[in-house]
Amino acid sequence: MTEWPVSLRGVTESVVATEGPNDRWNVAALGLHAGDVVTAETWGRTRTRRNFERTGVGNVCFTRDPRFFVEAALAVCETDEPTFPEADARVRVDVTRREAAERDGTPWASWALEPTAVTVSEERVPLTNRGFAAVIEATVAASRLGVDAYDDAVLRRRLEHATAVARRCGGPAERDAIDRVHDLVERP
Repeated sequence: MTEWPVSLRGVTESVVATEGPNDRWNVAALGLHAGDVVTAETWGRTRTRRNFERTGVGNVCFTRDPRFFVEAALAVCETDEPTFPEADARVRVDVTRREAAERDGTPWASWALEPTAVTVSEERVPLTNRGFAAVIEATVAASRLGVDAYDDAVLRRRLEHATAVARRCGGPAERDAIDRVHDLVERP
């Protein structure tokens, strides 16, 4: 049995690449829920959900690059390969739907992720940077804007708070990333 390359706890944010019907890899943010079985949730009829349903596989990548994470979380991001130079580790997973339903008008599904292959390209000393964490929180709030199950006013307050923290506590990469969040949220 293949193991995850890191100890997961709570919800660990990652980036997942799933193969689309156009033979390109869709890249999206994916929260990994720790437990005896690692799970993830998809909300809406996203490309990730459709690709999970169609192929049953994904490539979970762990990254510390806030710019890459923002693009994956909020933009339509496709690549020719499921690997990225920004990833410190990649885990190929088999994906099985555990349940699906609709909540407050939004389709939702829970997925079990079983690692089948692991590649670690770089091990790092862990750092806790409030700016990076704020960028992650900003993408979570921004990705839920317009979803019936969430209150947009509350999400916009969270986004503004996260923006202030990212700009105050982050470095150039985090400041660039939070600016990109706002570019993507404010686009027509």
